Amino acid sequence: MGWCKNWMALWQNIFIEVNEMHGRTGPSWLPPGKNCGLCGENSCKNFIRMLNEGKKVYADCPYYRDTFLTGNNRDFVTEAHYPAKDILGHSYDFVLEPLPGEVSARKIVLPFRADLVDRFGIKAGDYVLGRPMGAGCPIPHVLEVIEAEDITGLLYTWVVGPRFSREHEALDIVAYHMIGFEGLATRVNKDPVFGARASFLPGFCMMSLNHTGIVNMLLQKRHGLHIRIEDVRILAGSE
Repeated sequence: MGWCKNWMALWQNIFIEVNEMHGRTGPSWLPPGKNCGLCGENSCKNFIRMLNEGKKVYADCPYYRDTFLTGNNRDFVTEAHYPAKDILGHSYDFVLEPLPGEVSARKIVLPFRADLVDRFGIKAGDYVLGRPMGAGCPIPHVLEVIEAEDITGLLYTWVVGPRFSREHEALDIVAYHMIGFEGLATRVNKDPVFGARASFLPGFCMMSLNHTGIVNMLLQKRHGLHIRIEDVRILAGSE
């Protein structure tokens, strides 16, 4: 937990210094810390070094938005564009997107040590940091807690990412099991069936990688098909 707070503070100082070197004033733009490699560097830290040396520009990061011109670096809207297949060429049954008024599909997780929920006093509104190691995902996620169950240690969360959590302390649970998702089934290529396994792409998935799980709730509502999926795995095999 302390490591996470110190790490984020260190990075924020580095980003502020680089912004000042490039003549930026006011709020500093922070790369997302995704280490996606799309800028040509293997980490956001190296991207910052290249900025400092004049070998990269802000626009080289695909997540950069020059909102300093408007004086607002938080309230821009990001749209996701979904290809017909995932990054490995697998087709998916549907995309899972947020329920109305929510920031992401709901993600139900169980820390490897469920006692941390009680030990850290995790509650609604807290931010937690961890990697879905139980499913084999290599990317740490920042989650905002909607509800914490005292008995099971289950956390009902939204995936918010580092941009929304930089002004808050994130409780580091290190690793968790990915128990389920809940949201709206959109861009449906194959209708989900209650009790059957479906393949789906979580909205805004950074890996754009197909997931699979058992559909155990289907509710047709005015705003769309409300669905819950459990026994979630990453579908990385060949078709």
